[in-house]
Amino acid sequence: MTAQPGAGIPTGPSGLTGSETDGTDEVADLFRALGRQIKVARERAGLSQKELGDRLGYGEETISSVERARRTPQPELLVAVDALLECGGLLASAAEDVERAKTRRRVRHPEWFRDYARLETEAVELRYFANQAVPGLFQTSDYARAVFASRQPFFDEETIEQRVAARMDRQALMTRWPPPTVSATIQESILRQPFGGPEVQRGQLEQLLRAGRLRHVEIQVMPTTSEEHAGMGGPFTLLTPKGKPQVAYLEVQHISRLITDQEEVRVLAAKHGSIRGQALTPRESLRLIEKMLGDL
Repeated sequence: MTAQPGAGIPTGPSGLTGSETDGTDEVADLFRALGRQIKVARERAGLSQKELGDRLGYGEETISSVERARRTPQPELLVAVDALLECGGLLASAAEDVERAKTRRRVRHPEWFRDYARLETEAVELRYFANQAVPGLFQTSDYARAVFASRQPFFDEETIEQRVAARMDRQALMTRWPPPTVSATIQESILRQPFGGPEVQRGQLEQLLRAGRLRHVEIQVMPTTSEEHAGMGGPFTLLTPKGKPQVAYLEVQHISRLITDQEEVRVLAAKHGSIRGQALTPRESLRLIEKMLGDL
């Protein structure tokens, strides 16, 4: 499948076609209401966002994003907050509503992206090579917002926030059980670029460190000093859905291509193996990211 140039550019004053906006206002209202309830319960308990996140096993950025309705309040988070802060079932009872809302909200992905997004929800294995931006599944909301805000032609503010929320929703697959195995090889120059500003860069590096310490995730950095580089053809993703053959996904200059031809996929898989062999090991990569943080 190849999308034509411009196929992903939304139309209409809201930045989406009519069929894509159905029900999204109600979904946004639900998530805002739950975010406010979590904030009220947290403040009543005298906890900061970081303290609540630490007790529940979530990052401060996740709690902040949920309270501001920039990230979907996942059912397991609602149940955990309800139990910890003794909300009497108020939040836990909304878990089913959130699951239904997530189904409705997924239609906000641009048409050209939906085939990939559907396969991604079934993934048992994901492999990334990135030399333009941090892969979406690892992005913080602030980094994602900077990505969408820099797009040309420009998105309006509503569309930017919708795209950020959709990207954060996709990250739920990283915490499901069983999780997919994920590896990402990222060009060092991406990590050193203060995209969105120094604070956004810092938050993104911290997010990568957290992700790289998960048992099912391996992050590798392709150093700028490497004399060999099999990834000069550009970024790509390899995805293996459960019970289905591996596929590849390419996206450049708003043109996307989902590759299902097994010979083409095999070539990219071999290339990905070479890239990983030329990059720093996962342990070396985390040490380099730690050093970058220390230098900021």
